[in-house]
Amino acid sequence: MPVADEITKRLTESFAPRELEVIDDSERHRGHSGYREGGESHFNVRIASDAFAGMNRLARHRAVHAALGPDLISRIHALALDISE
Repeated sequence: MPVADEITKRLTESFAPRELEVIDDSERHRGHSGYREGGESHFNVRIASDAFAGMNRLARHRAVHAALGPDLISRIHALALDISE
């Protein structure tokens, strides 16, 4: 399963988001550290969910990382997060 699909699946299951956009931005990083041929190394994620209500920025990021899990996080070089409730 492509990494973007795994990200989408895990975040959907964990947060039931109203909005979720997962963009594989790897090609823009060609020639930079962490780039892998074929992509799937750099991602931008925008997510909005009521599950983040009352959480500060750090708590939201930790929640997303926990939902993705160490097995998936270890396969991603860069993950930019835009998280709102």
